[in-house]
Amino acid sequence: MSTLKRAIFTASLCLAMTAGAASGETPNFGKPIDEASIAPWDISILPDGTGLPKGSGTPAQGAPIFAEKCSGCHGENGKGGEAAALVSDKELIGINAAQKTIRNFWPYSTTVFDFIRRAMPFQMPHTLADDEVYALTAYILAGNKLIGPNDTMDAQTLPKVKMPFRDNFILRFPDRI
Repeated sequence: MSTLKRAIFTASLCLAMTAGAASGETPNFGKPIDEASIAPWDISILPDGTGLPKGSGTPAQGAPIFAEKCSGCHGENGKGGEAAALVSDKELIGINAAQKTIRNFWPYSTTVFDFIRRAMPFQMPHTLADDEVYALTAYILAGNKLIGPNDTMDAQTLPKVKMPFRDNFILRFPDRI
């Protein structure tokens, strides 16, 4: 048998064995997940605010929540601690991750809400009520002087906050802004 025929035969045999294994039964670990179980985690928020829940919050409401649940990592008033600073008026110079803050790097205010809701507090993610997330988002945006100290953030007002660094990103979904 020639080398070419042997290579074709070997490749065909491997393909047949792989196809057979792929169509076989699974090891039956776990159980299928139903829609009701997925719904609490189906929480994506788009830049235009699509997906934002009902609720609202102000910087004043966010201050005590931040002090209790966030300052241990992010420091007093979000100025930095074990975790990154959230509030700063420093300009971003280069790509140093330690300099990136919400004001000088994040492109959308809705991303702040989405991140807090999905991942914070670090040790207990996805445990904050929507009103708490709106209040924390308002507190952080006000600390960065992106909204006023008495502004209310909700599904209508939050997407309207224009972040200073937004135009420095290539828009993946320009029709969604």
